[in-house]
Amino acid sequence: MEKLLISACLLGVSCRYDGKSKPFPEIEKLMEKYELIPVCAEIFGGLPTPRVPAEISGEKVLTKEGKDVTAEYMKGAEEVLRLGRIFGCKKALLKEKSPSCGSRIIHNGKFDGGLTEGFGKTAELLLKNGFEVFGESEIEKLI
Repeated sequence: MEKLLISACLLGVSCRYDGKSKPFPEIEKLMEKYELIPVCAEIFGGLPTPRVPAEISGEKVLTKEGKDVTAEYMKGAEEVLRLGRIFGCKKALLKEKSPSCGSRIIHNGKFDGGLTEGFGKTAELLLKNGFEVFGESEIEKLI
């Protein structure tokens, strides 16, 4: 069975910045086709749950309070990549809009709810290393 990296919050794990999850109802369909490997780059990078919201600003990841947490996001991204390689994954289903997992659209770095084109640090690293990356709105492509 093919293995799929998946954002743990989509499986119902309360690991988002606000201490909540975003369980996705179509996970059952994915489980018929893939062995799911849950990941949370923010936790792997050493950040707490809950945590101050963060967004990408230029090349950095900054919290709403202005703290630079880029190193933590990069460490987490590298850990997700490492696990993906260990488990032989070629694809990832990641939480959209996240500064870590966002694919194609992320928050704009102004903490005003605005969005912009771009990739989170983990999504970007996985793509650079040959993984196919999907956001939860693209789940049908995986099923």
